[in-house]
Amino acid sequence: MPCDRGLSSRITLPSAPLAVREALASLVGSPVIRSLPQEDRLNAEILLAEVLNNCVEHAYGDGKGEIEVSLALRRGRLACEIVDRGRPMAGRTLPPRRDLRAGAAPPLAEGGFGWPIIRALARDLAYRNENGVNRLTFRLGPAEADCCP
Repeated sequence: MPCDRGLSSRITLPSAPLAVREALASLVGSPVIRSLPQEDRLNAEILLAEVLNNCVEHAYGDGKGEIEVSLALRRGRLACEIVDRGRPMAGRTLPPRRDLRAGAAPPLAEGGFGWPIIRALARDLAYRNENGVNRLTFRLGPAEADCCP
């Protein structure tokens, strides 16, 4: 597999559950995602579903807005950027890590496994809010040392 195929994809979707479903189908079928190994394709779909549904539910709530998704294949790894203009994350930072072992933490609200799943699958996870714009970035794939030179 070549290290960098120069593939990228970008999509803008309205903040709505059905739009997330349609966007996921489009993104998963894109050459960027299809170029990944099977396990990474599945993980990309899970990550994108969790993040996009979080944008709909938490950033925009009942309000309307748009979500921008940019994907690129770089050095054999998937680079993702998700942008929205909804409410920022609490404290303008990623949610804290949670210890999910039985009895280690208080019960999670309505499911509450989204961020632990995101943290388990994503590499180089970062969030920032500047000038009313939320930007979440992450990578998926082998560690840098495992990629081509």
